[in-house]
Amino acid sequence: MLGVRARAAPLALAGLPRLPWLWAAGGVVALLASAAVGVLVGPVHISPGTVLQALIGGSVDPGQANILWSLRFPRVVLGAIVGGTLAIAGAAYQGVFRNPLADPYLLGAAAGANLGATFAVTFAPGASLIGVNVVPMAAFVGAGAAVAGAYALGRTVSGLRSTTGLILAGVAIAAFFNSIETYIQQTHPASIRESYSWILGRLVTAGWDGVVLVLPYVVLSAAVIFLHRRLLDALMVGEDEVTSLGISVRRVRLIVVIAATLGTAAVVAIGGTIAFVGIIIPHTIRLLVNRSYRVVIPLSLLFGASFLILADTAARTVVAPAELPIGVITAFVGAPFFIAVLRSTRAAAL
Repeated sequence: MLGVRARAAPLALAGLPRLPWLWAAGGVVALLASAAVGVLVGPVHISPGTVLQALIGGSVDPGQANILWSLRFPRVVLGAIVGGTLAIAGAAYQGVFRNPLADPYLLGAAAGANLGATFAVTFAPGASLIGVNVVPMAAFVGAGAAVAGAYALGRTVSGLRSTTGLILAGVAIAAFFNSIETYIQQTHPASIRESYSWILGRLVTAGWDGVVLVLPYVVLSAAVIFLHRRLLDALMVGEDEVTSLGISVRRVRLIVVIAATLGTAAVVAIGGTIAFVGIIIPHTIRLLVNRSYRVVIPLSLLFGASFLILADTAARTVVAPAELPIGVITAFVGAPFFIAVLRSTRAAAL
């Protein structure tokens, strides 16, 4: 097991900080507060007392109970899942590739998901398979195919001894998939509006189906990333140093990339390509708290979930009764916030 080998590398891993419990408590409070905002804010006013009664099984107006259990509760939970998964996947990619600009879509997952969704929207509108809408399933398959193609191509170029070949392979695969997607949209203009609505991100749910669909994948992804967070710290020392300590860099990279990609593909399939979360959240935690992945990954999960719940709440209320793409909100709010964090710290490098 890699975890056993990691314990055999005390020189590289000794002295790593534990999770700052004050920040962890702050993350839990932020998640609960954002969830409360997401549940309470909407075109139909529902009081906090009514929400509490619904949670404990009390007597609630049937119409309001239906809004809560069919719309707001599952949407808040889905937002937390998508935001937390994108944040820890981004942190994992940054650790594996030792690149602060790496994000969950680095190896073409977004391009593959977009192509898969475009195929489904164009050629199978409204179709379902085993009771599940075909669009998220096609997006999941597309994301997995893109990353698998990038991995296969990168391995033939560099044997994964260098991350550069893998990253360039991801760029090439993404460009290829994007060209096919553009061709389909141009030759089938009737599907452009729906395709772009999906691509820019949205958390539309009419129940718990979306949560149930992605939960097994994101739980597995998060568990693997959490188990390897010590090894991501070891990779910060350098590949040669890690290899000399008996840790297989290639194996660590492969396992973490697969896990991060699995989670990313799952949440992109259900929520579209939501930008910035996988970069903003981990970087902000590095700047404000600590660079260790033992700290970055758990806090990224909490604050990424909180951030996306609030972004989704803004997306569905700013221009109500219409709804903005959530990717617009995450970019509009996230970029200035990250710039402010950079300017308020003296960290010259990440």
